[in-house]
Amino acid sequence: MFFDRPESGELAVLVHLQLAQTAVTDDLREFEELVLSAGGDPVDFLTGHRPTPHPKYYIGTGKLEELKHLIRFHNAELVIFNHELSASQERNLEKELKCRVLDRTGLILDIFAQRARTHEGKLQVELAQLQHLSTRLIRGWTHLERQKGGIGMRGPGETQLETDRRLIRGRIKAINKRLEKVRKQREQGRRARNRAEIPTVSLVGYTNAGKSTLFNAVTHAEVFAQDQLFATLDPTMRRIKLPDVGPAILADTVGFISSLPHRLVEAFRATLEEASNADVLLHVIDAAADERLRNIEQVNIVLDEIHASEIPQLLVYNKIDLLESVSARVDRNDEGRPYAVWLSAQSGEGLDLLHATIGELLAENIFHGTLTLSAKMGGLRSKLFKSDAVVNEWYRDDGSSDLEIRLPEDDLNKILANEGVELTGLLAQSEDTSAPRMAV
Repeated sequence: MFFDRPESGELAVLVHLQLAQTAVTDDLREFEELVLSAGGDPVDFLTGHRPTPHPKYYIGTGKLEELKHLIRFHNAELVIFNHELSASQERNLEKELKCRVLDRTGLILDIFAQRARTHEGKLQVELAQLQHLSTRLIRGWTHLERQKGGIGMRGPGETQLETDRRLIRGRIKAINKRLEKVRKQREQGRRARNRAEIPTVSLVGYTNAGKSTLFNAVTHAEVFAQDQLFATLDPTMRRIKLPDVGPAILADTVGFISSLPHRLVEAFRATLEEASNADVLLHVIDAAADERLRNIEQVNIVLDEIHASEIPQLLVYNKIDLLESVSARVDRNDEGRPYAVWLSAQSGEGLDLLHATIGELLAENIFHGTLTLSAKMGGLRSKLFKSDAVVNEWYRDDGSSDLEIRLPEDDLNKILANEGVELTGLLAQSEDTSAPRMAV
């Protein structure tokens, strides 16, 4: 786009270097799936070990010769590293290999560019791409000089590299301005939901854990769901109804991945705010994945980065249909509080447990009891009915009524405060069960 580079092809040689400083072995299968998701065709895999990356090529000179041989043997036109390369390393490798070189960040950005569908999603991807590209404008077009002597030989006053940088800075500024507008619109939507006291539940989890399939199963929506990495980029929200809680908003978000580039987290800040402002996070986990513990850890790292680690989590172990002798269930801690649900979004097994468990978590501050209202409290009675809080009602002989109600404590306190009534006085009367009552 802004500078001269070799043409990219689909036949790709993959490179992974295990560094001594890396405690956990990286998942090479996931790297291969990333390349396949981007539309690449992996033809070979070059692996090796080094104490630290080579400052010039990332890999050593011996591995560089092996890589040249693999490129010639397979007639490959693309080399993809499972690491983040510096601009100079990428440039030096392309000069030696005579083909296109892509690092992990560039690969993920390419997948994101393919998946983005909404205007907001495209802006976020473009912002991340431009931020990544701005560090790689070392090799600008050199046919324009700063100044040349002689009539008709005077240049534009700046090199093409400087022009490119100026254009990129301007575009980044314009995109940030648009995304700030989007962020404010989302904030307005959240404030409206808070005023209406509608709780928000966000789906988070490792990419390809089945979040969109679960979202479709719970909301009966038709969000794109596919067995591939980053099938969902654009956030989707739907209203659902939960037992004991009533209406709630369920939000589907972009999947996380190990070594998620920081600039992607920054670019998708507006989207990820849906997770950081949720009342409950549903952490969806691929129960059949061998590396599920590692995936859980990586998701928690990103949640900490977006300041969402303190939000209550419910672990949702999905894809139990792929496991033997595992049925839907709810796991509880010593206090009886649910912390995990095992289900299959594909078959629907355990979805009823999920509904009930989410409702239980959101309803922890629910008031459930009987209030006695005098005949003069018709306004209070009306407001309780309008809030859909009345479970049952009985009349007393003296004209007063007993109302069995169930609603959030905050809602009840607001209603009582507006009517100038104390909760304790109503509860004290309700304890008198000797007075005859007539069910309505």
